[in-house]
Amino acid sequence: MKKPKKNTANSATYEATRELARHEDPKVRCKVAARKDIKPEILFYLADDPSPDVRAEIARNPATPIQADLLLADDTSQSVREGLALKLAGRLPDLSKEEQEKVSQLTSDAMRILARDQITHVRQVLAEALKDVAHAPADVINRLARDAELSVCKPVLEFSPVLTDDDLLDIISSDLVKGALGAISRRAHVSEVVVDAVVDKDDTEAISDLLANSNTQIREETLDKIISKAPNRKSWHKPLSVRPEMPPRAAFRLASFIADHLLNEVIRRNDLDVKEVNAVREEVRKRLGKDVRKLTNTGLSPKSAANTDKLSKEIAALQKAGKLGEAELKIRIKNGETEFIIAALSHLSNIPRDGVKKMISVQSRKGLVAVVWKAGLSMKLAADLQQTLLDIPRKAILKGRTLKEFPLSDELMEWQLDFLTRL
Repeated sequence: MKKPKKNTANSATYEATRELARHEDPKVRCKVAARKDIKPEILFYLADDPSPDVRAEIARNPATPIQADLLLADDTSQSVREGLALKLAGRLPDLSKEEQEKVSQLTSDAMRILARDQITHVRQVLAEALKDVAHAPADVINRLARDAELSVCKPVLEFSPVLTDDDLLDIISSDLVKGALGAISRRAHVSEVVVDAVVDKDDTEAISDLLANSNTQIREETLDKIISKAPNRKSWHKPLSVRPEMPPRAAFRLASFIADHLLNEVIRRNDLDVKEVNAVREEVRKRLGKDVRKLTNTGLSPKSAANTDKLSKEIAALQKAGKLGEAELKIRIKNGETEFIIAALSHLSNIPRDGVKKMISVQSRKGLVAVVWKAGLSMKLAADLQQTLLDIPRKAILKGRTLKEFPLSDELMEWQLDFLTRL
């Protein structure tokens, strides 16, 4: 009876590969370390190679046995540990349930070591790689979420589905690095209890992120608390104005302090009925009445409102002489004659003087541009007047693509004028 022949070809290949793994040239060993078709024991052997380049290849190689990965988690080379972090995190979603159970303990052990790494960038690489992995080890995610470096904790706090409400509440109650609350506020889903905890921290930027996040669940009592503090926190005004499902009472309170272009947003909301919109308009009228009285009483310029008759006669005379135009207004701007400018804009645009004053009191850039357009004046003058009358910084001026072009459509400017006259 003949004995079965040994597979000499496979044996020879194995021996040849083993010899290459001992080759004196690290470039040769790197090529072996990158292969996925060789025996696990050879890859395990190369995990202890003196060359960090070889060990980095082993760390990145998906065929490397998990026992070798565990050794590499403590490697002296940062690039080795970073490569390992990427591989381990990328491996988790592709594993079957049986495979997860088989390797999860050793993989988790390796990740725990990496999550404690002294080099921030190693922990950051791991956090970025694990941030959206649904079955990442919970203890690893929680450690990364509590990291003292924002670059590490931020991706996990913002995106990880592993973190529970209890985890988030515990994290919020601890000493957080600046910016961590904002990351929590931007999560795909933020529950009422987490929202309440963030609001209690009174972090302006984080609450702004909460308000801008349409997936946050904000209780009416919590919204009232936010609105009570909102008048002096302008970064909250826009997200509050456009936030879905705004209770009517909250809309009324908003109308008492937000800028006019945001008032338009509130009035145009789909979740307010006609009666509620009219109530908001009434609140706006009350506010503007107070603002205009304040404007007149304090004296917006050296030419006070007591000179109304004199101004009217002066403007009528200039109009009759054909001199009530841009040249005259530029002189008055230079001299700071605000009351004259208001009266002239009112006369040229046929907008009541109180309407122009209302527009100034609420710092309406769109309203001012519309009045200048209606007066038959230029966009360049509208830009100058935004600085003079509204005290708008030059970089924030509302303007078109050129100084000759108005930034709003005729229809929108007519709407602005109608809005001003009806308030």
